[in-house]
Amino acid sequence: MIERQALVEVVEACLSDDLFLVDVAISADNHIVVEIDSHEGSVSIDDCVAITRAVEQAFDRDKDDYELEVGSAGLTSPFKVKAQYEKNIGNDVEVLTAQGSKLKGVLSEVGDDTFTIKVAKKVKPEGAKRPVIVEEDVTIKYSETKYTKYLIQFK
Repeated sequence: MIERQALVEVVEACLSDDLFLVDVAISADNHIVVEIDSHEGSVSIDDCVAITRAVEQAFDRDKDDYELEVGSAGLTSPFKVKAQYEKNIGNDVEVLTAQGSKLKGVLSEVGDDTFTIKVAKKVKPEGAKRPVIVEEDVTIKYSETKYTKYLIQFK
């Protein structure tokens, strides 16, 4: 069976400056899934082919008997690494907290342990007839989220 750390090292060695590793999963039956993403745009087929070839050179398919799948992180997939948060600063995101509340807002800041989103809330000022929309910063710890993902909106 292929060791995960050895596989991660091979993949990271062939990533360009624009690409980053999101996840490497190895199942019990040696089905390997490598997810990559790009800071600037999208992941090309050529990027996936280059990683596939590097892995196939490093690990003998006949000896290790593995199935390999290399692809980009899906647009609607939950974020798994800090670089995905950084890539999406300024974009609309949806967060499901560990307590079960769902927040939608604009990702505004990313730290080592937390991230911040701007959430629009309706607030009725004292003496006003109608509520007004106010933006509020909400800071959330990564450990207190079930998922965070890019929010696709059609306007």
